[in-house]
Amino acid sequence: MKLNELQNLNAKTRKRVGRGAGSGLGKTSGKGHKGQNARSGGGVRPGFEGGQLPLFRRLSKRGFNNYNFRTVYATVNVGDLERFEEGTTVTKELLIEVGLVKKELDGIKILGNGELTKKLTVKANKFSSTAKTKIENVGGTTEVI
Repeated sequence: MKLNELQNLNAKTRKRVGRGAGSGLGKTSGKGHKGQNARSGGGVRPGFEGGQLPLFRRLSKRGFNNYNFRTVYATVNVGDLERFEEGTTVTKELLIEVGLVKKELDGIKILGNGELTKKLTVKANKFSSTAKTKIENVGGTTEVI
């Protein structure tokens, strides 16, 4: 192989517009008829939304936002704990095994939706006040881990 025999295998042939004869880009060269985009030098700048206030101007530019550092809990309702037998100790491992929690995220929070009739020991990162009262009213205990 010699230097003059080298070929660029990644080279693409240039799109030749306005040539007709089967190219599919004859006459208006793929630009349609008239209008801003058909003109020489036509088109709009990046971010232009046809005169509507652009997104980058609609969004706030100042201030602190905690979104990236927020705490997200996997939630379980008190009514969902009814499936366990009386006297069971409900832990995060048990909730994941049963399928009530798919991902632990930053912890598990027990919410007070639903009814509970069984005495359980529930271990979680957080409890809502209604969940705590419902668990304790039936003789169960809550433990923050």
